[in-house]
Amino acid sequence: MNRNNGLYLVIGALAVVVIGLGAYVYREETKPQGVELSIGRDGVSIQEN
Repeated sequence: MNRNNGLYLVIGALAVVVIGLGAYVYREETKPQGVELSIGRDGVSIQEN
C-alpha cells in the first residue's frame, strides 16, 4: 500500500508540472505583440515585446 501511495504522489506531481507548464506556454503565446506603454509613479515606461 505504501508503494502505491508514492507512485500516486509522483504521478500527481508530474501532472501539476505539466499543467503549470502548459498554462505558462499558453500565456506567453497569447501575449499581444508590439510595444507596451505603462504610466505609473516612476514615469513613463516603454517596452518592446
